[in-house]
Amino acid sequence: MRSTESLGSSHGWRRVRGVLDDGREVFAKTGAASEVFASEAAGLRWLGEAIAVPEVVEVGPDRLVLSWVREEAPGAAAAERFGRALAGMHRAGAGGFGAPWPGFIAELPMDNSPAPDWPSFYASRRVLPFLRQARLPASDVALVERAVERFAAVAGPAEPPARIHGDLWSGNVLWSGGSAVLVDPAAHGGHRETDLAMLALFGLPYLDRVLGAYHEEFPLAEGWRARVPLHQLHPLLVHVVLFGGSYREGLMDAVRRVLAL
Repeated sequence: MRSTESLGSSHGWRRVRGVLDDGREVFAKTGAASEVFASEAAGLRWLGEAIAVPEVVEVGPDRLVLSWVREEAPGAAAAERFGRALAGMHRAGAGGFGAPWPGFIAELPMDNSPAPDWPSFYASRRVLPFLRQARLPASDVALVERAVERFAAVAGPAEPPARIHGDLWSGNVLWSGGSAVLVDPAAHGGHRETDLAMLALFGLPYLDRVLGAYHEEFPLAEGWRARVPLHQLHPLLVHVVLFGGSYREGLMDAVRRVLAL
């Protein structure tokens, strides 16, 4: 690179803004050799078939270089365009529940091997593995396990696998070009309500406009709002694993709401 500017670090990776010899601006993450960069690159390329993502400029065991995204302030019109684009990405679909590359969320590995249906995929590949890592009290573990037993009954109408981002919190939505560009995916074939529940978990500007445009483009099954806590169980468990007990109360509230469905 011709020049670099440090953007600090996150999850043990060094983050920089750089300018290549040909003048292109890029964003780079570097760190110890890992499968995580190849996984992220594969997810970006797959999602990029259906929605705006950064270009993968280079990927290696210890680095990922992406085209720089020029951000702008969000607005109602951009939110509506993003909602329609997100619906199109989900509708693009997947070959099954899972993905043909190793999964990661932050630095944590995830099992992307296929499962026959979404409730079993969500239970065995997402919730239960992180429950085992969360170091929760036995009484909490028992409640989560009770909720897992209800997944098939409360998941709503069966849907084909959607092409989902998998970690779609507001920090991974960059407002740019009059819409949004998606970054840092944990992409896989999953349930489209998972991405929408993640957008709601930590808030997104103009979320109502995003959801309204999405629903017009690709109507959601009846009862989807009541199922939001179901789809938030996995990201909340991830936060308990990464950051500790401060997320326990939010997790257990979601568990109780799933048990009440």
